[in-house]
Amino acid sequence: MLKQHSELSMSIRRTIENNKEAGIRPSKTYQSFVAAAGGHRELNFIEKDVRNYITREVRNVSEQEDAKEFGKYLLRMKEKNQNFFFELELEEDQLIKLAFWADARSRAAFEYFGDVISFDTTYNTNRYNLVCGSFVGVNHHGQSTLLGCSLMKNEEIESFKLLFQCWLCCMGGNAPKGFLTDQCASMKRALEACMPTIIHRNWNDFLLNFGLVDNKWLSGNVCLKSATEV
Repeated sequence: MLKQHSELSMSIRRTIENNKEAGIRPSKTYQSFVAAAGGHRELNFIEKDVRNYITREVRNVSEQEDAKEFGKYLLRMKEKNQNFFFELELEEDQLIKLAFWADARSRAAFEYFGDVISFDTTYNTNRYNLVCGSFVGVNHHGQSTLLGCSLMKNEEIESFKLLFQCWLCCMGGNAPKGFLTDQCASMKRALEACMPTIIHRNWNDFLLNFGLVDNKWLSGNVCLKSATEV
């Protein structure tokens, strides 16, 4: 029978990392551990554990580098236009915890078309497992207007609170009069804490109340899809 996978010791991990940098294949690395221990039975891990560790380590380093480059990009955007706004918070391991950004056009648009906005976090980025969100308003032509974007590690209440606080800071402390979201309970509670005076409505209820469910454009909204699937 195969051994149960176990946590690799620090010395084992360091050897794996050194061997990887030297171009030594995982199978050769594992065999060196077997030889040093005096046989497979003397090890509390298998070759798959070595391969899995390499995969996790490479991915983690890649994500750390990408987070660093993303931060540099946001700084460059700020240097080009001082009205560009962003907040970037990293975890202790230097991975993205939360990011919010809005360009000068989005901030100006909120002043004119920010009475009622929608916020959606349906899309998840596959590679980084981050929740991608967007703040959207509607201009005087009935067209969607992007008012800000975000990336979050999760959809917990504290994450939404932090995001909405960033939003308010970006928009000079001005909250919209109305806020349309999906049926996310943690988002609702965060809104109540950060923007207690706004009118919060579920997107699905909004369409039902105004008889707009059959409207193809509105029915294609991701907020509606996520709400009706619940």
